[in-house]
Amino acid sequence: MTAAQPEIPVAANVRSLEVRWILPGPLEAAATGWFARFPASVEAREDTYLVDPQLGGLSVKLREGRALEVKVYEGSPGILEVPGRARGRLESWDKWSFPCHPPGPDGADLPGWRTVHKLIRRFAAAGGQRGLHVCGPGEEPGCEVELTELRAGGRAWWTLGFEAYGPASVARSELEAAAALVFAPALPDGIELGIDDSQSYAQWLTGSRVPSDPGSRARSW
Repeated sequence: MTAAQPEIPVAANVRSLEVRWILPGPLEAAATGWFARFPASVEAREDTYLVDPQLGGLSVKLREGRALEVKVYEGSPGILEVPGRARGRLESWDKWSFPCHPPGPDGADLPGWRTVHKLIRRFAAAGGQRGLHVCGPGEEPGCEVELTELRAGGRAWWTLGFEAYGPASVARSELEAAAALVFAPALPDGIELGIDDSQSYAQWLTGSRVPSDPGSRARSW
C-alpha cells in the first residue's frame, strides 16, 4: 500500500451510485487482511460534517478544511444483494465540490458541525479490473471501493463503501461487478453486512433514515 494525498477538486457536478455499511467498534485485523489482497492506496484525513440543522436529503461537509462538498440525495434504485455476503441500500447522489479556505482555529468546535477522523484504504475497480486509478467526471465508468477506520465523538467505527461513476445506465453494473469481485471470498467470521447497517455518512451522523420507498426523492426524505 502506498500513501496518497489527493488534491482537492475544483467545483464540479458528479453523479454517483453508492452503497455503504457503517459498523461500531474498531476495525479488526481480519477485515484489513481480507481487504489487503487489493493494491489499495492509504489516506488519512479529517472531515467535518454539518449535522444541525438537519437538511433532509442534503449532505454538507468540509473536507480537510480545504473544500466544501455538497451532496444531494436523488433516490434509491433498489438493493444490492450478494447472497451470503452483504445486503445494502443503493443510493444515487449528485455532488458539488468547491475549494475553500480552512476555518479558523476554533472551526472544528463550531456548533452544529461534527468532525470525523478517517483512515481510508481505497482502490478502484474500473471495467471490472483492479487498479489504483480513480474514475472521475468525464472518464470511463468504474467503481471506487474503500475500507475506512473512523473516529467520531471519542468512539471507533468502521465502514465499507462502494461508489460508482459513469452514466446511470452502466453505474449499477459497475458497482455490482466491483461487489462481486470484493465479496468473492467470504467475509471474516463474525462480520455481517446487513441492510440495518447500510447508510450514508449523513444518515449515520444525524440518525436519519432514507425513505422506505426506493423511488423516493430527496425532498420527501
